[in-house]
Amino acid sequence: MAVAVPRELLVNWGPKEMERVPELVDRDTFRRLFETFKHTAWRLETRRGYASDRQDPDFQAFLTTGSSPCDPNEPWFVNIRTQTEAGKTVGRVRLADKPPTTEQLFLLDYARHNAAVGEDIRYLWREDADRAALPAEDFWIFDSRVVALLHFDDEDNLLNVELITEPAEVVRYCAVRDAAMHGAVPYDRFAAQVAATE
Repeated sequence: MAVAVPRELLVNWGPKEMERVPELVDRDTFRRLFETFKHTAWRLETRRGYASDRQDPDFQAFLTTGSSPCDPNEPWFVNIRTQTEAGKTVGRVRLADKPPTTEQLFLLDYARHNAAVGEDIRYLWREDADRAALPAEDFWIFDSRVVALLHFDDEDNLLNVELITEPAEVVRYCAVRDAAMHGAVPYDRFAAQVAATE
């Protein structure tokens, strides 16, 4: 008797190549994930700075005034507001150094804008992340099924996005998420900690 095995089962649980071939996707495919996820989108941010932030006019304003402006009608904010108002969860944990870099301080100030559209922004000191053995990887997890691993160059430019759907690997990233969330604190409490050390 023949048994029909669903293709997805074979892809996800069948024998794998000894050496994984990365599935790289273009920026448009990556952006669509933020519109099509079903229930959760979560990120770990581990870098000390991002070239995209340094090129942002809001960053320049932060350097001048100490406060970051924001346009609530930017596509990112409009989409995240739409997703969270639909009952979906969007969050992230950002690692910070002691003392935080200028870029980390900018993102800490900017977190209030993210929170205003429904994102759960949390922080973790890098030394605590090291004790928890968190990897130095930046990634998004969508619906606990798809990982978008972000690859950067030495100047903090995003080079490419690699999609990971192999279940055992996705579970590993979900375990990292759980460990990061366990020790992380909301951005406003973290900002108070940073202010107390200045």
